[in-house]
Amino acid sequence: MAKKTPAINSSSTADIAFLLLCYFLMTTTMGSHFGLSRRLPPMPDPNQKIEDQKVNRRNIIVVKINSADRILAGSDAIDVSQLKDKIKEFLSNPANDPNLPEKEIKEIEGYSKGTYPVSKGVISLQNDRGTSYQAYIAVQNELVKAVNELRDEFSMKEFGKKYAQLDDEDQQKVVRDCIPQNISEAEPKDVGKRR
Repeated sequence: MAKKTPAINSSSTADIAFLLLCYFLMTTTMGSHFGLSRRLPPMPDPNQKIEDQKVNRRNIIVVKINSADRILAGSDAIDVSQLKDKIKEFLSNPANDPNLPEKEIKEIEGYSKGTYPVSKGVISLQNDRGTSYQAYIAVQNELVKAVNELRDEFSMKEFGKKYAQLDDEDQQKVVRDCIPQNISEAEPKDVGKRR
């Protein structure tokens, strides 16, 4: 007569598997973090003397979003659908309007023509604490879209491809240097509460 092998008790195996599953679900990240890409200014040298920097007012466009999600770009109240074109006109200054940003001739490393008139334009975004998240993101998207379209236009003219399709990192750097993305965000203000 053959001996029977004792069976392994597997009643707690399901519990252990469930606990392991819970552990891994709680400790792993799924990589779904999305954010707004912004280039932060470099840390100042601690030995550097603080000087008053005078910024020419014509080089700054202030984009404000109030608590009712209304947008003011410069002195004009506009709809979010008009913001991209307003910013493109501001940054490119095609007619060299004295009320729009100055252009500085800069030596661009890797650029075939050597120098390029780079806009000194800065977009200053200010919003109210009551601004809705949807309006804030919509404005951010339009600002970035304006810069990206200017980069695409420059890239098509110089390299025959859109900026995102450029394979060469040096070409991408040339486009970024010629068409910089200068977006400054101010701390949100609470217009409803006056101190």
